[in-house]
Amino acid sequence: MIDYRLVTALPDKLEQHHLITYPESPLLQQGALRDNPLITEMAARAAQGTLADTCFACGPFSRITLVPHSAWRDSLTDTLLGYLRPLFAAPVCREVLLDCSQIDDTVLVKTLRFLFNQQHRLTDLGLKSATQRDVRLSHVDAYCPESEVGRLTPLFQQQQAIANGMIAARRLADIPAEQCTPQYVVEEAERLCAAFPALRCEVLDDQAIVEQGLGLLHAVGKGASRPPRLLAIHYEGAGHGPVRSYVGKGVTFDTGGLWLKEGAGMYTMKYDMCGAANVLGLMLSIAELALPVRVMGVLALAENAIGPDAMQPGSVARACNGMTVEINNTDAEGRLVLSDAIAWASQRHAKTRYIIDLATLTGAVVKALGYELSGLMTQDAALRAALTVAGEQSGDEVWPLPLDARLKKQTESAIADLCNTPTNNAAISASAAWLLHHFCPADIPWAHLDVSGTALWREGGKSVASGRPIPLLMQHLLNDLAMEA
Repeated sequence: MIDYRLVTALPDKLEQHHLITYPESPLLQQGALRDNPLITEMAARAAQGTLADTCFACGPFSRITLVPHSAWRDSLTDTLLGYLRPLFAAPVCREVLLDCSQIDDTVLVKTLRFLFNQQHRLTDLGLKSATQRDVRLSHVDAYCPESEVGRLTPLFQQQQAIANGMIAARRLADIPAEQCTPQYVVEEAERLCAAFPALRCEVLDDQAIVEQGLGLLHAVGKGASRPPRLLAIHYEGAGHGPVRSYVGKGVTFDTGGLWLKEGAGMYTMKYDMCGAANVLGLMLSIAELALPVRVMGVLALAENAIGPDAMQPGSVARACNGMTVEINNTDAEGRLVLSDAIAWASQRHAKTRYIIDLATLTGAVVKALGYELSGLMTQDAALRAALTVAGEQSGDEVWPLPLDARLKKQTESAIADLCNTPTNNAAISASAAWLLHHFCPADIPWAHLDVSGTALWREGGKSVASGRPIPLLMQHLLNDLAMEA
């Protein structure tokens, strides 16, 4: 884990530090930085709007980076992170001194999560032969005025816990699907949760899934040689009170089933379980912060494969709440596993404050919103507003899409209560949410997050898990608890 401390003056030992600051910073007037010719030259360059960075002749530091001041206030387009990402692709320092003296709070939390997330790299999976030992960030010193220490201390603690949850989710999602099966996810979750006494895992195997009537989850998973699982993670941080529930789509690999995807569309389908992985990461972050709340995370785990037992287009399956769904497209399997899991979660507790599901559900949401915004669909105005505010505060933003009875025709079936995809191929993301809303009772606030665009970080033609929307959900939970206090 990357550790940190807040400092109000230059640390004593700086030889291993990478200084990241801006040209007008009061930090540059301290100690050896005052009247330093190199600093003066770099500050002049950065003041003109250009990144100034050097690894040479920059004592007492190992590296100095001066970023234009405007970047420290830009929470919309992530200018600061745009400058830092290339520098940390091949870092040269194990310690960072980050100037927090005049930084926007949203920019700060995003930057902290970026730095703490440096703990995980794809090479950590052990699948690539290492040619040389790489340098890893291990410590962050954060410079701030003494008056800000009290306010920033809990913020740093929260962002580190959030980043740790993101890392757990990213590692799990990055593992190839031949290893990361439904049962593997269960075993990894049990291993990670064992570190927190307040977490308890409950597992439904394929037989229990059938016995408890989760026919939609069973339909998706029965075509694979690696059977489905339902994992519920219970967090008891309080002795009483309503339960907040999160449901994650965990399709460990999606071939499309008999509605087979083309090869290019199948390449990243090991990431179709990011929703479930992020629910696990969220639960770990909650437990690390020891929040005084009751939470349940439900991971609906299945592999959508082709085979003699695979679900067929036109078949009908029954969910655990009794509703039947015509499966007219086997590549619309995520909404099937989610529907069963939402209905199952809604039946577990006498009082549920809300249910939020998250899924890499539709490519259509990427066409609508791109890669920076998650799609938010809910009929609950208060939950919509709270999630929108939390997104702005955390820098993990959502954008509402419509969800009302005008979508009813999109899920009508002649043979069953519902069909899983609209035959006209219109409003795909909202139609999927309209299907899902049937499985949460009207008296429980519910929201659906389509994170197909945001659950992955795309750079240089490659995709890796991002850990989003854990920051959004944690900020929403923290805000919700603050309102109750």
